[in-house]
Amino acid sequence: MAFLGSAVRRVVLAVRPPLSPLCRTSARSYSSEPTKEKNVPYEKTLKQEVQASSGPTKPLPRSADAVVIGGGSLGCQTIYHLAKMGMTNVVLLERDRLTAGTTWHTAGLLWQLRPSDVEVELLAHTRNVISKDLEEETGLHTGWIQNGGLFIASNKQRLDEYKRLMSLGKVYGIESHVLSPAETKDLYPLMNVDDLYGTLYVPKDGTMDPAGTCTTLSRAASARGATVIENCPVTGIQVRTDDLGVKRVKAVETSHGTIETPCVVNCAGVWATKLGEMAGVKVPLIAMHHAYVVTERIEGIQNMPNVRDHDASVYLRLQGDALSVGGYEQNPIFWDEVSDKFAFSLFDLDWDVFMQHIEGAINRVPNLEQTGIKSTVCGPESFTADHKPLMGEAPEVRGFFLGCGFNSAGMMLGGGCGRELAHWIIHGRPEKDMYGYDIRRFHNSLTDNKHWIRERSHESYAKNYSVVFPFDEPLASRNMRKDPFHQVLTEQGCVFQERHGWERPGWFNKEGPAPVKDYDYYGAYDMKKNVNYKYNELLGKEYTFDFPPHHDVIKSECLSCRHGVAVFDMSYFGKFYLTGPDAKKAADWLFTADVNKKPGSTVYTCMLNKRGGAEADLTVSRLEPGAANLPLAPESNGDAYYLAIGGGVAEHNWNHIRTVLQDQGFRCQLTDHSEDMGMISIQGPKSREVLQEVLDTDLSNEAFPFSSHKVVNAAGHQVRAMRLSFVGELGWELHIPKDSCLPVYHAVMAAGAKHGIINSGYRAIDSLSIEKGYRHWHADLRPDDTPLESGLAFTCKLKSSIPFQGRDRLEKQKEEGLRRRIVCFTIDEKVPMFGLEAIFRNGVPVGHLRRSDYGFFIDKTIGYGYIRNPDGGVVSADFIKSGEFTLERMGVTYKAKAHLKSPFDPENKRVKGIYA
Repeated sequence: MAFLGSAVRRVVLAVRPPLSPLCRTSARSYSSEPTKEKNVPYEKTLKQEVQASSGPTKPLPRSADAVVIGGGSLGCQTIYHLAKMGMTNVVLLERDRLTAGTTWHTAGLLWQLRPSDVEVELLAHTRNVISKDLEEETGLHTGWIQNGGLFIASNKQRLDEYKRLMSLGKVYGIESHVLSPAETKDLYPLMNVDDLYGTLYVPKDGTMDPAGTCTTLSRAASARGATVIENCPVTGIQVRTDDLGVKRVKAVETSHGTIETPCVVNCAGVWATKLGEMAGVKVPLIAMHHAYVVTERIEGIQNMPNVRDHDASVYLRLQGDALSVGGYEQNPIFWDEVSDKFAFSLFDLDWDVFMQHIEGAINRVPNLEQTGIKSTVCGPESFTADHKPLMGEAPEVRGFFLGCGFNSAGMMLGGGCGRELAHWIIHGRPEKDMYGYDIRRFHNSLTDNKHWIRERSHESYAKNYSVVFPFDEPLASRNMRKDPFHQVLTEQGCVFQERHGWERPGWFNKEGPAPVKDYDYYGAYDMKKNVNYKYNELLGKEYTFDFPPHHDVIKSECLSCRHGVAVFDMSYFGKFYLTGPDAKKAADWLFTADVNKKPGSTVYTCMLNKRGGAEADLTVSRLEPGAANLPLAPESNGDAYYLAIGGGVAEHNWNHIRTVLQDQGFRCQLTDHSEDMGMISIQGPKSREVLQEVLDTDLSNEAFPFSSHKVVNAAGHQVRAMRLSFVGELGWELHIPKDSCLPVYHAVMAAGAKHGIINSGYRAIDSLSIEKGYRHWHADLRPDDTPLESGLAFTCKLKSSIPFQGRDRLEKQKEEGLRRRIVCFTIDEKVPMFGLEAIFRNGVPVGHLRRSDYGFFIDKTIGYGYIRNPDGGVVSADFIKSGEFTLERMGVTYKAKAHLKSPFDPENKRVKGIYA
């Protein structure tokens, strides 16, 4: 019999030849002595049900409202939820048997707490479906076992992270307890607690059975009229082009017939990229070997909770009277030659790679050293660039939906994501804020970039168990998109952030340049590790839940803007033109605000979905008709608009606008000039004095009022100047053709020298904007928030009779009163908050912070969160004023003051240039 301890020793003695990360696709197995057995630890799999017949298990229908491809967790959950929502003419096609690809060998763990409110909600739905709903509907047990979950902390930062999760869990009614090492030992007697800082125990976590879950989902869906067909590989996707030139799904081809359908759902897991290629859709995921081993019987392990020891990068899943041991390593094996014939199959385990998990497991449960290994389970899993799934309608083809790339969490997230995907298909958008999973979160230039997918997916895999710190940045595949200021800002100490492939300024290090280097795979695959890596060192100093060491640097950038003048490079912004015969109609329908003021006006506005939720906030500038002066002005004989959009969400905005134009049949052109122009924003009380030396136009309030724009000359170069502010100060943005960017920047810096002008970054913008009460989309403004709830009613033309998308929902909400609304909170204690802190009113949880930062001008921590009335009633101003509020941060409660208006410049004088 093999023992885990001897496996470790055997691998330590093995000499490992160097392997390139680009070619490491085959695995050596050191398990040949006693552990040739490759088998999953489940009593039943659907592998046993494979029939000799090669044909489909049911006849194919001629047509369907939707065809789901892939019979794993996501496919089964999606067809179940489609049928449950009333779309019953739906078909699931599985090339082999249900679960045959990656689902059958999954570990099936479910942890309820994650550092994301949306994920907590998704996980809660999965748990309800498998532990309650399916059993009630079918009378069948899915195999759910509620044995609890235990998160191990070996240091203070890890325990702080768990305390953050505990506080968030209180908002959602999820029971959890922070335990001391001694209490942990009482709960789990076999555990070594000598090196523990503490643990987080969640009693209602548990484990799922893949075969039991998927067969029950299939039966429940079939009972509602859905059709599940196995042994039916898809051979092609037919795509048609409609009268407007839009590509749409037409049919699904198999060797046994064709199904006409307007909707395909790609739930093909590791094989999703190949399925996407059939329709001309890019699916940015990569396949890797992912493994665990199953032990022999362990005396005393029965009924123990599942364990996640993040710092050892290992999990221990209860398997009856044994354990499954797995984790995430620094050197995973890529599976480049994905085979269509790989069903109910496993790879040989590479002990060389897996060894680190055994060491961590033995340290945590010492009995494992003398425990036999019953079998190894090494199968393919799909991984993505940010370790989040790929969901939603593909930008390339209407009606082609993604539900793939689940990073080995497809069972755990399947129920919540299956429901959201079904809602997306039926209603055009999901119910929750799914932007973090939406394929449109990635810029189109990245989704077929193999280098980016490979590097970024590796880093996300290797860091899966790392503490999630608020200001972490990736090291992989950086410098993909650089604006014209990149080099000059690097030389001035800019510490860049990565958004949408762009390098954007984060903050400015006073100790010199800290450039981002090529990715070193953290030294894995015998790659040479980067040394003297200043950027990485600076990131490491931010690995804290306290104020970072450069807190004072960010303070200086903020206060220079508040008292003097600062320049912000915002070139990564999306810059679109909307033109064409129906441009005015489109603008009226798309934008909540009335953007059809006179040319030269700029308006801050939202765009909504059909449910009144905010899909975007942006500025829209009305342009004079005339000849093209690109990139500063498009050719237009009529109405034309310039849209400036936060760069991190530009792809999402582009696709939202395009989809609305298509659905409404508007004859418009949307053109993207994001790469053709840079943009700097000069902000602060002294900005007018600086820019008056650079621009050839009168910058007085009368000549150049707030929310206006004009094309002017700056140091001999044409630019579009806009009087706007993202930070709540007097200021202008300069939108500059890329070849003119550096001369204009140098002219601004020269003119500002005597006024003490400095460069500032987005860390300062985050602080300044929250202090002013400006929203950040996807933080305190999301697709499930309406403008009325988020304090942006002023952006809505409700007093006019002009219809716009979502208007009917806003009018209904206004009439009925708000059941939730955003509130600003400040605390007196000097502690940082980052979002997800629980909000209590009179001791009762009513919400959580969505966004928080330190406001240096008012010298307080500020947070914004949406609160509800626990009675389900209206959240009125009186409800807010009459309550006593506290915020819970990592289990510690702080008295908070609620504000109905921003505590900074509530009368909005500073943007108008009025300084006391």
